[in-house]
Amino acid sequence: MRKITKEDLSQMSKVPRLNLVNCVTGYKSANLIGTVSTDGVLNVAVFSSVTHLGSEPALLGFILRPTTVPRDTYKNLKESGYFTVNHITEEMIADAHHTSSSYDEHISEFDKTNLEAEFIDDLKVPFVKGSPVKLLCRYVNEYKIEENDCIHIIASVETIYADDTLFHNDEWMQLDRGNVVAINGLDGYAVPKLSDRFHYARPDKPSTSML
Repeated sequence: MRKITKEDLSQMSKVPRLNLVNCVTGYKSANLIGTVSTDGVLNVAVFSSVTHLGSEPALLGFILRPTTVPRDTYKNLKESGYFTVNHITEEMIADAHHTSSSYDEHISEFDKTNLEAEFIDDLKVPFVKGSPVKLLCRYVNEYKIEENDCIHIIASVETIYADDTLFHNDEWMQLDRGNVVAINGLDGYAVPKLSDRFHYARPDKPSTSML
């Protein structure tokens, strides 16, 4: 087993360090966040930091890198107050990854990929067609992370749109039924498969499978 210290990391060149540190925390969520500018330009960008924050009220968060360069997602969601979170499927991987390219704010990533914008319930903010789970989210708050100048965006989940085939009777969603992918590091994509599901864990009682 290799041992890599903080001092070792500091001596690495940028790309190997980025690869290593982005991998060591494990698989991350793979989502496309959709926004629209005040000029009507649609934006879609890949994010690997969307996390569940609470169920009542339903909240999620994601991390934005420092705004020392233009961040169209941040600008758009602050102006409109809304954005969408769309799960990435195996078929979308190449196009989803391409949305990390730095296009001018007047150019839509939908026009540079095979991803298609979808508008639901007369909403102006774009969803991603073909995504098996789509969330309409409303900006609630943000917190600056002083240690690296990143921004933690907090949002409420306003509406959930999800394929019927994902659901079990208790509203649990089996995401592998929708070919939902996860992100490994910065640029690796994996398709998780369900191994098991367990009943609520209680002290001194063995975990029992629900499947």
